[in-house]
Amino acid sequence: MAKKSPPKKKGFSKFILWFWALFGTGVLLVALIFLMASWGVFGDMPEYQYLENPETNLATEILSSDGVTLGKFYLDDNRTPISFNELPDNLIHALVATEDVRYYDHAGIDARGFLRALVFLGKKGGASTISQQLARQLFIGARDKKSTTNAITQKIKEWVLATQLERQYTKEEIIAMYLNIYDFGYAADGIRSAARIYFGKEPIDLRTEESAMLVGMLKNSSLFNPLRREELVFNRRNTVLGQMAKYGYLSIKEKDSLQNLEIDLNFSPESHREGLATYFRMYAQRWLNNWVKEHPKPDGEKYNIYLDGLKVYTTIDSRMQKNAEDAVEAHMKNLQAEFFVQNTPERNPTTPFMDLEPEAINSIMERAMKASQRWRAMKRQGISENEIRASFNEKTEMNVFDWNSDSYEKDTVMTPLDSIRYYKTFLRTAMMSMEPQTGHVKAWVGGVDYKHFQYDNVIQGERQAGSTFKPFVYAAAIDQLRYSPCDSLPDTQYCIEPMKHGNMEKWCPKNSDGKYSLKKRTLKNALANSVNTVTAQLIDQVGPGSVVEIAKNMGLTKEIPPVPSIALGTVDFNVYEMVGAYGTFANQGVYVKPVMITRIEDKNGTVLYEYVPETKDVLSKDVAYTMVNLMEGVTQGGSGTRLRHTFGVNNHVYKDVVTGYPYELTNPIAGKTGTTQNQSDGWFMGMVPNLVTGVWVGGEERSTHFKGLDYGQGASMALPIWALYMKANYENEELGVSTDAFEEPEDLSINVDCTKIMEEIKKETDTEDDLEDLDF
Repeated sequence: MAKKSPPKKKGFSKFILWFWALFGTGVLLVALIFLMASWGVFGDMPEYQYLENPETNLATEILSSDGVTLGKFYLDDNRTPISFNELPDNLIHALVATEDVRYYDHAGIDARGFLRALVFLGKKGGASTISQQLARQLFIGARDKKSTTNAITQKIKEWVLATQLERQYTKEEIIAMYLNIYDFGYAADGIRSAARIYFGKEPIDLRTEESAMLVGMLKNSSLFNPLRREELVFNRRNTVLGQMAKYGYLSIKEKDSLQNLEIDLNFSPESHREGLATYFRMYAQRWLNNWVKEHPKPDGEKYNIYLDGLKVYTTIDSRMQKNAEDAVEAHMKNLQAEFFVQNTPERNPTTPFMDLEPEAINSIMERAMKASQRWRAMKRQGISENEIRASFNEKTEMNVFDWNSDSYEKDTVMTPLDSIRYYKTFLRTAMMSMEPQTGHVKAWVGGVDYKHFQYDNVIQGERQAGSTFKPFVYAAAIDQLRYSPCDSLPDTQYCIEPMKHGNMEKWCPKNSDGKYSLKKRTLKNALANSVNTVTAQLIDQVGPGSVVEIAKNMGLTKEIPPVPSIALGTVDFNVYEMVGAYGTFANQGVYVKPVMITRIEDKNGTVLYEYVPETKDVLSKDVAYTMVNLMEGVTQGGSGTRLRHTFGVNNHVYKDVVTGYPYELTNPIAGKTGTTQNQSDGWFMGMVPNLVTGVWVGGEERSTHFKGLDYGQGASMALPIWALYMKANYENEELGVSTDAFEEPEDLSINVDCTKIMEEIKKETDTEDDLEDLDF
């Protein structure tokens, strides 16, 4: 007899049917949601091309020749994207462990995370994956917490866009995009800016605890602000470190050790007025604004230097730039202290102006007041002139520059008119350093502090060149008359008669000290000691027109009148052109126009601009080398000798203002000091074979100056900056600044060995005292 089969359990079968029905319904519902989203039921969705190329505002990045970011140009978004390969592993691990532990296992939506959030109402963690967070950042915006309907709609959009992003990009690309797009506060847009601003380093150099802090900020950078809520950020960072240990990225021992570390910030805000090479960056900004006008995009639209993410490659070396800024800071702080000592109201009742009548001072102040930003702003507002003038005499709170305060600024109360006079007490400076063979500018300092003194004295400022113009006179004489450094001319009062060389009256220049040796001086000695009478004889022999022609060919674009007085540097020039001109001497007679920007790329790496050198043959190799030999005499026994000697260590001038003395530089150096009438300007132009550097120091007004030559000459005001800068360069052998001799041309046709000539001159002199200026 057959056994009867047991009856089927109808309840279990019913459960199976319901499960598959619900599962199928869920799948269909999800498919329907995605389909409806594609139809726009939940609002506009980005087109495919926007998914492929999401629109983000990218800052233009200014890069040094050694690969350091000097600064950025941006409006609201200080963002410079980097690739996944530029992110450290500890940052990736912290992100995945904290934000999306199953990141590599899902396709944009974490089902387990969603169910957990649904069951526990988000109390045990949210469900947003990294891909969803990126979708929200790129296309959706902040979640609407006031409207449940809008919040659900936004969530659906996140799901759809996250899956589309996962199909479009690799997991690594999505992580990089997410970290590049996030706003970490304080203009730290993206992980690269965040690493630089909060820790002063590139992302790849972040330590584990630093990466953990930044990842912790992803939850809410406004809330988890390390500058305002250090304890909260400390706890959040430790939560991230705990997550890293939980998922095997750190050992328990490592986690405990890192959690005990304090938050160690190196807060370095990136603004247009702070950081390295501020004056140069503002020059680059002006240059780029002009460049984009003449070089539109392929569609005719103009590039936006604040939004289009251009990469601008420059010649500036960040290390040499730092050396230059340090040298300027050290000397100018010291020099200014002495200037204040000599210009107290008791010593100088018209301080900071020297020997001016009240009418002249009032004229200066009136001009400065009307040129001020305050005057212009109030004028635009339609305020009457009487009201504007009255406002300049009302005391107000302000932040001013001060060498003796932290960060070189202080809060004070004074009238705007007093603040104008206060700022005119500060000496100004300019410095530029260039590689003569290529024209590449390696350092550029336009003033003492860009935040408070925004006028760029390197290229905007022009001042009398003084004796630094004399080498152009000597170059004309050597080029045309084949003079040698060993040839000699008498040091006596010399006059050029009226109606000669465009002179209306007789021109009889005096030596700076009013003395004449009444003996012959070699050209080398005369240039080394800036003897005006010899320079006057030379320009008389070659004519001012020849000097003007040589100066123009060497890059001096200023209109130079063809009159004898130009020999003493009466014409105004800027440091930029003077350095370029002196580069001709160091580059064997070939002028190379200074260049600062070598290449521009768009955000995709396409080259938009490449520099083409501008050169001109001006002097023969023999003449150029002879000029270098002449200027070597300046540092061997002339006005630049303090670069080498140590005998002035007890001299009050050296103690007070020759910052860093003694320098004890022993390598070949060619140079020229310059001092203008009343010590209004101090110059030093210095050269070694592969670096030419020019320095100028003076007041904003020509009447702001030292009373005497001891402190007011170029050797005291400008030369110390050059010396400090070069010593710092030589301490870093990687910079490759030359200590070699200048290259002598083969078969040199001009005699530069003055030994025999000196022997003959010695025979003609009566006493040892007569030889004091003829020692080479």
